[in-house]
Formats: sequence, structure tokens, C-alpha cells
Amino acid sequence: MFTLENKVIVVTGGNGLLGKAIIERCRAAKAITISADLFIEPNSINDIVLDITSEESISTGIERVVSRFGKIDGWVNNAYPRTKDWGAKFEDIPFESWKKNVDMHLNGYYLCCQKILEQMKIQGFGSVINMASIYGFMGPDFTVYEDTPMTMPAAYSAIKGGIINLSRYLASYYGPSNIRVNCVSPGGIFDNQPQTFVDKYEFKVPMRKMGQTSDIPGSIHFLLSDDSAYITGHNLVVDGGWSII
Repeated sequence: MFTLENKVIVVTGGNGLLGKAIIERCRAAKAITISADLFIEPNSINDIVLDITSEESISTGIERVVSRFGKIDGWVNNAYPRTKDWGAKFEDIPFESWKKNVDMHLNGYYLCCQKILEQMKIQGFGSVINMASIYGFMGPDFTVYEDTPMTMPAAYSAIKGGIINLSRYLASYYGPSNIRVNCVSPGGIFDNQPQTFVDKYEFKVPMRKMGQTSDIPGSIHFLLSDDSAYITGHNLVVDGGWSII
């Protein structure tokens, strides 16, 4: 059940917080798993350097993987590029910063999708998963950020909302080619945030806890497997119930 054995899976941003957990899960499921990141571990055999903001880098990365393995069964858009002023309050965000974040993140996912989906069209199969967020389809509760230096970045909502609907478009467009495109939308993931934030966030979640990195890869595993062969255009929410209340 949910086997990934001998499937070739590429995960962008594979060295990130969630990327590492996704790769660990896929490799445990016996997939040939490639981390595609700006920085890769020394002596990595399969991993590739890939910049999702560069059309040339994406094309070269796909060509390298296909040349070596003959196919790409699954592609997970997980990279999370952002500017140094990420997290500024809405009224303080320079327009150039807004544009750069949208360009790097949303347009980076677009470029990856365009390139990998055409490769999958040649193959006649494939599964793409775009990492989205609960804040891509619902508004933030700013009370959880009170008394902390944190806020929910405005560009994040626009980017993730765009990714969710782009995924629906692509699922419809590439469905006749036997290619599936889905999203996974995590809720808040614990990453050593201020305790005040953690307490407020967990109080609001029906399951009374923030997500852990280990809570997300199972949904991706499922959507990459043949057991989800009739699921496309779906946004799978993994948030402990945050979005239902």
C-alpha cells in the first residue's frame, strides 16, 4: 500500500525544514529521491543544484535526472525562497520586496511546473505536488501574533493562494495526459517560535498542538503513490483542524 518503490521523485528545497522530512519519508518508501536545492550535501550521489527562479537551472536539472534515470515519476515543489525583509508588517513592505517575493516563489513554482509537466507529458504519466498553506485559502488570525515580533507575511497569502488555483488549472489542463497535480496545505509547523505564539496557536487548534515536520510527509507520500491515481486538482489540508472552525 502507498508504495513508491522504484519511483523517481524530485523535491525542490530538499534541504529545508519540510524538505528534509519529505525526502526521508520518500527514501524510506524505497523511492529514488533527489533533493533539488541551491545547496546540496557534500558527496550527494543523486542530489542536484537547482534554482527555481532560473529557467535554465530547472531545465538542466530535469535533463540530468531524466538522462540518469529515464523518467521522473513525481515532483514536489517545496522550495521557499524569500527576501531578507520577509515578515515585515503590511504597511512597511516595499513594493520591490513584494514583487521580488512573488517572482521568486509563485513564478518559480510556475516555471518548475511548466518544465516538469511537459516532461511528464512525453512520458505519459506523473504526479506533481505543490506545497501551499492554510493561508492560501483563508485569512490569518492576527491575534496569535500579538505580543510577539511575528506576523503573517502578506505576500505569502497571495503566493500560496495563487499556487492553489494554478494547481487546479494545471490539473485540468494536463489531466488528459495522465498527469496529476495536487496541493498540500500545512497548518502551522513548530519551528522554535516564541512560546507566546505557540500557546495562542495551540489553543485555537482543535487538536491543541502545532504541527511537526513529521506530520506532513505522509500526505505527500500518498499523493505520489498509485493509490491516489484518481485524485487530481485537490488541496489536501494538514492542519490539526485549524481551518474547520
